[in-house]
Amino acid sequence: MILDLFFPNRCIECSRIIDSDLLVCSLCFEQIHFTHFDYSGDNIIREKCKLLFPIENTYALMRFEQDSLSQKIIHELKYKSRENAGKTLAEWTKERLNFNEEKPDILVSVPLHPKKLKERGYNQLHVFTETLSTFYHIPFDHELIQRNHYSKAQALKDKQHRLETTNPFSLSKSISGKHILLIDDVFTTGSTVSSIAWEILNAGDNKVSVLVMAVDV
Repeated sequence: MILDLFFPNRCIECSRIIDSDLLVCSLCFEQIHFTHFDYSGDNIIREKCKLLFPIENTYALMRFEQDSLSQKIIHELKYKSRENAGKTLAEWTKERLNFNEEKPDILVSVPLHPKKLKERGYNQLHVFTETLSTFYHIPFDHELIQRNHYSKAQALKDKQHRLETTNPFSLSKSISGKHILLIDDVFTTGSTVSSIAWEILNAGDNKVSVLVMAVDV
C-alpha cells in the first residue's frame, strides 16, 4: 500500500522496518520475557488469587517488568491506538497455552466504563479475546460484566467515590454452572479480577480461571 511506503511499520523496540502485521522484529522478539506458565499448575498468579477467591486455573503470557519490551507492547495496545496488537498477543498465547482438560465455557474480558470506552475508542482486550475465541472455539461475552463507576486517578477521588468503587462491577445477566475464563491485560494485586470473580461466583454454581497478557512481578 502507498501508506506503507511513506509510513512503514517499525519495530516498537529498535525501529527496524517490519511487516505491517508485526509488533517487533525477529531480533527483538527474543527479548520478550514469556512466562511459560502451566495453565493448570502453580504459578505466582494462582498463589495470589488463592488468597482472594476460589480460583481454578491461571495463565500469563509475559512478565510485565519496568521498562521492558513487554511493558512497551502493553502500552502500545492500551494507549497508542494499536488495537490490533491484541491479535498478535492472542497468536503468541495460542502458541504457548494448552487448556488440556480444563477448557473454559466462556471468555470474559474486564470491561471499561462506557465513558472510558468513549474516550479511548476501544477496549484493548476485545480483539485479544475475540481472536482467542476463534482459536480455541470458545464463545466470548463482552456484555456479562459491567463496570459501574468511572475510574479517576486515586488522588482525585473524594471519600464518597472511593467508597463507591469498593463494588465497581456487576453482572448484566444471570449465569450459573459455567466455567468463566476472566481476561485482563496486566495482573498486579489481583483486586480487579477478584472483584469480578466474586460477582460470578456469587451468581451461581460457577468456576473462575484467569488469563492475563502480562503479570507484574
